[in-house]
Amino acid sequence: MREFLVEITTTVPEGTPQQEVDERRAAEAVRARELAAAGHLARLWRPVGELRSIGVWCADDETELHEQVLGTLPLRPWMSLTVTPLQPHPNDPGPARPGTPA
Repeated sequence: MREFLVEITTTVPEGTPQQEVDERRAAEAVRARELAAAGHLARLWRPVGELRSIGVWCADDETELHEQVLGTLPLRPWMSLTVTPLQPHPNDPGPARPGTPA
């Protein structure tokens, strides 16, 4: 699988009932856990003081990423995405060692 850096900004359409927002957010949390268990969501961060998310997502290619991974998120209709394909850097130290921040 290839890795992709994905920046996500979610904007709830004006006039959306709070109940729908709450239901989609709850379903989003469930789906994120499922995608993580399936190896598609590697890491997810929220920059301090911001409402956008930055994550490392995995898929065989960009088509799979959009159609079968990100496209299955309950909040996807309200999301704007920036996707950057990643490749290993020759100086990458590898996975974090136990006891060090990831």
